[in-house]
Amino acid sequence: MLAALDSHLTDARPRALAGWRRALVEFLYFGVKEARACLFVGLFFAAVFLVPRAGLLGIARYDVLLLAALAIQGGMVATRLETWDELKAVSLFHVVGFALEVFKTSGAIGSWSYPDAGLTKLFGVPLFAGFMYAAVGSYIIQAWRLFDLRIRHHPPYPLAALIALLIYANFFTHHYIGDYRWYLAACALGLYARTTVIFRPLDRDRRMPLLLAFVLIGFFIWLAENLGTFFGVWRYPNQLGAWAVVHVSKWSSWSLLVVMTFTIVANLKHVKARIHVPE
Repeated sequence: MLAALDSHLTDARPRALAGWRRALVEFLYFGVKEARACLFVGLFFAAVFLVPRAGLLGIARYDVLLLAALAIQGGMVATRLETWDELKAVSLFHVVGFALEVFKTSGAIGSWSYPDAGLTKLFGVPLFAGFMYAAVGSYIIQAWRLFDLRIRHHPPYPLAALIALLIYANFFTHHYIGDYRWYLAACALGLYARTTVIFRPLDRDRRMPLLLAFVLIGFFIWLAENLGTFFGVWRYPNQLGAWAVVHVSKWSSWSLLVVMTFTIVANLKHVKARIHVPE
């Protein structure tokens, strides 16, 4: 059924639509494709919502969520929704994200915490946590195929890699030498100012600035983070007594993280072939 849905969604044969009907149908297909690209995210957060805080069958919640994440990821590879090369990229997101989690939850930093017990916690961080970062990469990979994405005027790869590394480093160093995220955001703005993403909601190509895509994805991750903290999967210090909305500044952090994630995806061979870098 999923293969049939994907075949239908990626069918670019011309449709006899015009005016408001075309706008409505394209908007509908755009929404369905977005939902389909969020398959990993949707299934994982379904597990977050459904697994009780006390766990299942004597297994702690964090351990159940790890098993669920592994099952979802394994299923996507087994059904060829993701290739082995894409799995390697997703695994890199997991490692990068887990390392950041270990640092942020350490006793010296304490930006947030995972309050529940679990056998699969390492350095105070449950192993499933890396999958929340991997889910962002999985979304971009799935969206690339479903929307037939192409990138025009991508900055030179060495510069894109440099800004991505600096963004990642700033998540660590801002605790010691100041937060330079807005300087890095300004640099990213300059690098990607001319970059356009071409996508196909239905049968016609549409365009939007890639920077806008980064900001929008960051916003929806921020919403997902609010859901995760609401269900107590992790907590910020100001949420220990009672839940509160995650500070809106996290939106900018997630948007910058999306820039880094996109840079990794852009180096996949089949993705790189659809990226135009001006000479």
